[in-house]
This record gives sequence, C-alpha cells and structure tokens, in this order.
Amino acid sequence: MALFRPLFRRRADEERWNTLPVQGHVLAVARTLTSATRVMDTLLALPPQVKVSFTVNPGSAFASGLDGYLHTLRLDGITVLPWQDAVGGRFDVAVACAVHRSMHRLRAPLVVMPHGAGYNRLVRQSTGDGTSAAGLSRRELTYRGRVFPAVVLLSHPRQFEQLRRSCPQAVERAEVVGDPCFDRISDSLPQRDRYRAALGVRQGRRLVVVNSTWSEHSLLGRHPDLPLRLVQQLPADEFAVALVLHPNIWARHDPHRLMRDAEAAGLMVVPPQRGWQAALVAADWVVGDHGSVSFYGAALDRVTLLAATGQAELDPHSPAYAFGHTAPPLDPGGDLHAQLLLAAEHHDGQALREVTDLSLGERGQSTRNLLKALGPFMTAVRVPKDDPRPVPYPAPQPVTGRPTAYDVTGERTGDGVRIRRYPLGVEPAAARGFYAVTSEEPRLGLRAVAEVVVREHPHGELPPAQWLAATAGQLPGLSVAVTALDLDLGRHLVRLRSGLLLEAAAVRSWGEAAPQLDPVLLGAALALWLGRGGAEADLPEAGLLVRTGDRTARVRFSVHP
Repeated sequence: MALFRPLFRRRADEERWNTLPVQGHVLAVARTLTSATRVMDTLLALPPQVKVSFTVNPGSAFASGLDGYLHTLRLDGITVLPWQDAVGGRFDVAVACAVHRSMHRLRAPLVVMPHGAGYNRLVRQSTGDGTSAAGLSRRELTYRGRVFPAVVLLSHPRQFEQLRRSCPQAVERAEVVGDPCFDRISDSLPQRDRYRAALGVRQGRRLVVVNSTWSEHSLLGRHPDLPLRLVQQLPADEFAVALVLHPNIWARHDPHRLMRDAEAAGLMVVPPQRGWQAALVAADWVVGDHGSVSFYGAALDRVTLLAATGQAELDPHSPAYAFGHTAPPLDPGGDLHAQLLLAAEHHDGQALREVTDLSLGERGQSTRNLLKALGPFMTAVRVPKDDPRPVPYPAPQPVTGRPTAYDVTGERTGDGVRIRRYPLGVEPAAARGFYAVTSEEPRLGLRAVAEVVVREHPHGELPPAQWLAATAGQLPGLSVAVTALDLDLGRHLVRLRSGLLLEAAAVRSWGEAAPQLDPVLLGAALALWLGRGGAEADLPEAGLLVRTGDRTARVRFSVHP
C-alpha cells in the first residue's frame, strides 16, 4: 500500500484547491475514439460534484485520433491520466464502452456497456472465436476464469440470450439500461432546424446522410465512389449530401484525401467527434450499411437504404443482421436520384422500427437507468424524481468544398425557368446541358466553353462593372456574367451578351425570411431563359421566376438610371 501513498497524497493536495467539494470520482476508460465519445455520453447524467477522469486503455489498432479528442476533454476541465496512473489510482467506479481483458487491472469496480447500437459484430481478434459478439465474449469479460466487470450493461433484454450463449457466468452481472446515445439523439430532435442550417440545408433543400462503418464489408469498403456519385447525380439546389465515417476509418485513413473529388463537388464530411448525431437529426435520407448510424437513422424514421449489409461479420442472432435483411437496398450503380425518390414514396418506417426495437430497449429511460446502475458505487448519484434535463448534441461542424463548375439543364416556363444544376467532377462526362462556372474554376477548357461565369466574392480586386467587362472581353462567347454584390440580401450585378447591365435582387414575399439568391443559380437561370427564346427587354419589367425542385424564387431586375 505504501507504493500508492504518493499518488493518493497528490490527489488530496489537488482537491484542497477545489471551490466546491468533490463527491465522487469516476474513471472513464476508452480504447478508441468511438468508445471515448460514447463513454462521455453516458457520464453527462452525473451530478456536477462528481469528478471525471479519463484514461486510454492501450493496445487498440484504432487508437489513432484520440489525441485531438483528449485535448478537448482537457479544455473542458477533465483530467486525463496515463493508463499506469489509472491502474494504480483510486476511483469510486470505472466506466468503459469497449471492454478488454487488460481492464481487470483497474482497482475500481468496472461497468461496461456497448459502444454501438447493441452487440452485433464478430471480431475474432477481440473475442477469440467466430460466434460471440464483440463485448459479450468470455475472452473479453473474464480473467483467469472469473468475470471481472462488476456490471455488464445491455441496451435490450434480448441481449441476455447473446450473453448466455457466449459468457453465461456474466449473466448475473448484467442489467438493461437502454441506449444513452440514441436517447440523446432523440432528445436533440427539437434542434433539427438549427442543425440543418449549420449544414446549409435551407430553402427547400433536403439532406442525404451517407455513412459507412469500417472493414472491407462496409459501404466504403465495397463502394468507395458512392459519395462522389451521389453529389454528382443529385441536383445541387434540391439536395445536400453529408458523409459520416466510422472513427476506425479516420484512425487508419485520411478521409479528406479519400474524398477529395467529392468534397470539391460539394460533399460535406462530418468529423466523428463533431456532429454525426446532429447530422442524423437533420437528415431526410440515410444511405449506409450495417453500422450503428444507419440503425439509428432507421429508428428515427428516416428513409433508409443500405448499399452494404455486412452479413459476413455480424452475429446471425443480432438485430443488425436482421436489419440488413429488412432495410431496402440501394443499387450503387443505378440511378441514385430515382432510387431516393422511390424509397421516400414507399417508405414504411414501422417495418424497420420492429427491427430497431430489438436493440433499443427502454427508450427514453437510459439516463435514469444508468444512474440507478451507478448509484451503488457513489452516494452522490441519486435517481431524480423528474426526468433528467436533456443535453442536446452540439451543431455539426462539417468540412466542405464548394463546386466551381456545374452542368445545367432545365426548361423555360411561361414566366421563368425550371432549372437543375449538377456539380461537375474532375473528369466531366458528356454535358447534359450547358456549363456554368465560377471565377475560381481552374480548368481553362471549361471556362472557355461555359455559358456562364460568376464571381462569388462581392469585394474583389476589380469593381463589379469593371470585372464584368473584363470577363466578357476575355470570353467573347459568354452568354451571362455575374458578380455578387450582397450575398445576404441576394443582390448581384449581371452583364448579358449584348452588353446590357442589370442589377438583380431576390424578392421577399410577405411573411418570408430574407431571401437568398445564389449568383451561379441566377446566371444559369438567365442563360437558360435567353437560350430558350426569352427576351432581354422583358426582364426589367416582368422579372424572372426561378424554380428548383419545390422552391420558387422571384428575381427583379433594374437598369442603371
């Protein structure tokens, strides 16, 4: 015991500087970024007088990426301990969302729980066999023949049967609490509008969240070009696409390099610790595989399609296996736009709810149940009389590029145009219609054949009218040139092929929010209007209606007096 006195003395010395008394000390244990974020989810319910320390149980092949997350924990006032200090330390309880037999060394009672939607995956390297779901195997839960976790938490009563098959001696230590992560996602549903705004899903756009778990059987492992094909096939003014990748992918690869072309076409890449849950709340469609993100999306009643099922690496008795047989498939090589619309038309949320309910038990009760499970280890933890106040997820912080070239199609209507823009890839296929590019488009060949060129920055080096004249001089075949004046108010300056200068402004209808008008969309709409026989002279008097999907924007034009 003398060996530990210096550590305990340091702890006492540190606590003398606390303003408020500490009434309990929890150790959060993680092996990967996935389990790190999950374990912090579970501890949000603890009262503020309970101190939380964090440690990383070493040895995982997917530990890369934890450093950045640990830095944020330190900024939040959480102590991060080396594993050896954690092993020798004194805590009321330790909580882990991924169990490993080396955790038997901890002196605190250990509470373990899943780090996904239940226990589903077969990982022989962890379990030592090909039949036990990771997290419930004898190899993971026992040391020298004895079960070492004090409590094994389950998300659904059906998991008792899984545990009974794989490690029967641990059944007596198992309790059902539900799924804290899914409950927190559900509690965040009132934030949907805020999340959608953060993802740029405004003015009639709809959001597709494409996601992949890890391994060769995943969506990314089987169809690595699917995110790019989605952003290229979906009309940019009607759809936004966000990509969520399992943290294990981030630990072994650089997603921004993998998705470089897709990001350039407008794909949003959501970092694993900054917003995948919020992206699910914001989503209209979920395209994925057998990972928890797809499972949760279906449980939220999002239109869900699977491009991979991962049946080869799942416990055949698990809900995730049944989910792969029940959720409608997506053909990655087919017409993605048509498949999304058809799936929405025939969406049957109840059919998938019957499957997701097999893993997500005790909905809405996980916080209360978790406090009840931790209560015996800490006197400061009590089950509240009222439901604990939800803690919504923060808004997502995606990394995204902005397309610099579009393929434009559409038709003229009586008073305007109906238009669609498709981001152009690195190697454009045969044009559907005509090209509209921004001044940042690096491919000189595209600029030379484009009908529309747009400067999106209001405060460029050249004044607006001068930039328009210079651009028209450089590209004599140009139909329309546009430079932004005020992006917030939707005001832009336009030069037509004839040399006519018009100032365009989006018209705000009564009771509507301030209108927005993308300058590239404006230029493309004008080129479509003029190319289909519309008259320049009609624009200042009648304006133009621009229709994209279900949205209609009215634009008025004025000539310099």
